[in-house]
Amino acid sequence: MERNDPRSRSDAYGSRINRSHSPIIANAVPWISIVIGSILPIFAIAAALPMVPPLGLLMLLAWRLVRPGLLPVWAGMPLGLVDDLYSGQPFGFAIFTWSLIMIAIELIESRMPWRAFWQDWFSASILILAYLLTGWLLSGGQPNVHSLIALVPQLVFTTLLFPIAARIVATLDRFRLHRWKAV
Repeated sequence: MERNDPRSRSDAYGSRINRSHSPIIANAVPWISIVIGSILPIFAIAAALPMVPPLGLLMLLAWRLVRPGLLPVWAGMPLGLVDDLYSGQPFGFAIFTWSLIMIAIELIESRMPWRAFWQDWFSASILILAYLLTGWLLSGGQPNVHSLIALVPQLVFTTLLFPIAARIVATLDRFRLHRWKAV
């Protein structure tokens, strides 16, 4: 082919022209990833100590902090409902706490729009601590020092997993915004 042949240009640039974001994929990926995060902990091996992090909550926090404004504030209610079906906590716990977390993040964003990743990580750590302590108090078990100490590994593990969840969300966000071929 010649250099000025239109077919050579369309092969080189045609794959990027006349494509748009898929609105179905762009809107569904955050919701589906949070639901998958809520379902995944049921496949973990049972242990004497609570070690499995609340992955659904981690994904919710990561989406809300990495891509602010993508999920509406009311998203905590339906996503918390799905988490309640799989978490083992009393029904309504995740609905209530995830809704409060979404409101708290909205307040944080309105007060500090210039924040950096370490501030997001700190905010997520505080919200994870509040979530786990509230779950510990409302779980129906005996709240004593020994059960509080048993909660520490899950708290540390969940807090340390937040950057990985944020990286997963960034990758899913690139996939979500990928330009799909027009049909």
